[in-house]
Amino acid sequence: MSTTQRILPKGVSAASFDAALAKFREILGTDNVFVENEQLAPYTKIMMAGNDADYIPSAALLPTEADQVQAIVAVCNQYKVPIWTISTGKNLGYGSAAPGETGQVILDMHRMNRILDVDPEVCTALIEPGVTYQQLYDYIKEKGYKLWLDPPAPSAIAGPVGNTLDRGVGYTPYGEHFMFQCGMEVVLANGEMVRTGMGGIEKSSSWQVFKWGYGPYIDGLFTQSNYGIVTKMGLWLMPEPPAYRPFLIQYQDPADIEEIVDVLRPLRISQIIPNAVVIVHTLWDAGTHVTRKKYYSGTDSIPREAIERIKEGEGIGEWNVYAALYGTPEQIEVNWKIVEQAFGASGKAKIMYGDEAEQRGGSFDYRAALMKGDMNLQEFGLYNWRGGGGSMWFAPVSQAKGSETKDQTDLAQQILDKYGFDYVAEYIVGWRDMHHVIDLLYNREDSEETQRAHDCFAELIDEFAKRGYGLYRTNTEFMEQVAGTFGEPLRNVHTTLKNALDPNGILSPGKSGIRQ
Repeated sequence: MSTTQRILPKGVSAASFDAALAKFREILGTDNVFVENEQLAPYTKIMMAGNDADYIPSAALLPTEADQVQAIVAVCNQYKVPIWTISTGKNLGYGSAAPGETGQVILDMHRMNRILDVDPEVCTALIEPGVTYQQLYDYIKEKGYKLWLDPPAPSAIAGPVGNTLDRGVGYTPYGEHFMFQCGMEVVLANGEMVRTGMGGIEKSSSWQVFKWGYGPYIDGLFTQSNYGIVTKMGLWLMPEPPAYRPFLIQYQDPADIEEIVDVLRPLRISQIIPNAVVIVHTLWDAGTHVTRKKYYSGTDSIPREAIERIKEGEGIGEWNVYAALYGTPEQIEVNWKIVEQAFGASGKAKIMYGDEAEQRGGSFDYRAALMKGDMNLQEFGLYNWRGGGGSMWFAPVSQAKGSETKDQTDLAQQILDKYGFDYVAEYIVGWRDMHHVIDLLYNREDSEETQRAHDCFAELIDEFAKRGYGLYRTNTEFMEQVAGTFGEPLRNVHTTLKNALDPNGILSPGKSGIRQ
């Protein structure tokens, strides 16, 4: 971080901030209150196309206990100090560990990293925000439990709490993370602590098994919001199946995306294929293990002839479908025949598993690992595709219909090409929906290219919204714009809730476009 001028929270005087810092040190100890530039530098690194000066924290607080969070919130209310909450701080491409705006104090919860319970009989866990997928994975393996996690692609260093609260997705049958969350402990802006679901019952044994509790269900209010600080979360874990068969289906024609989705949809809805399937475009598949310059050195969007050379050279398709079957060996054989028949009908698909799939391209091993909940970091290879440290995830949602998928693909490629960027994308198929995840990769060290990336992302948001496609998640630079696409009535509800739960506006101001 390069600044010699002291950064203060918006609307807070130097004297008030010093008084607040003194109280934070009483709560946490001096070593857990960061104010020096060198200490704060990790919280200033962003990959999105924003101005570095807009994302500089005034301090960082590192609690280890939930009661410390309650005490911090009391001080924030007293001095009107805004805090921006992070868990493991690995939200790369969506804002990383930086605050929502300059001057906010980072509430860094990565030291709250206790695994409080794992029950191998009902397949649940209760964890704190700083627990990483790798940590929980290692714990389960050490205990010898036959349980699987469902990590996102950059799995090992991210955390289940933060990913679930941003409604992230994974690749096993438990891929819709919020769906498999059960029970939260939340510190509200007034310092009170609430336990959702069955957690309000003293000594409850069903906190991690029954989501709904009694009365209105409120867990969703604390996802993608700034209404409270989650200090504990329950998760459902997948029991290890008797057998598992990851497989790969490749198609070579760009237009085949329609067929893929229309064949896949009934198989997903009926749970013949039970996991969160991905349909990966050539450039994403290649980008996880090769660099762009191997096939094209131009600075404009990569041409079709280069894509064809990549397909030939890397042994991958235009579209690469990664999915899996789970269950007994007998169940898998029955379902495999259904899959082969469905995808083989047109004669366009190359259907593979085992050694044949492993010999095609460079992504099957890591995809197979993800679909059984194993840890790896290969997807970070995408950041080497173009280089320069710029990444923004654009993630509109569609129905699982081939016509919508083709429409989204064509629109995205048209806009990206206009600004000189590559279509590095995949579709993640839920039961009836699809997350169209595009990594807008660019060189952040080039100011002109950074501005183009910013303009491109803004146009993607607006043009997709005009066709009825909303984003399910975005980075902090564009939260306000994305919130605007969902209409004023919904924003008014969000504001009403914010005013009721956080009248002083101290919790993550601007998160998801929610303000007073």
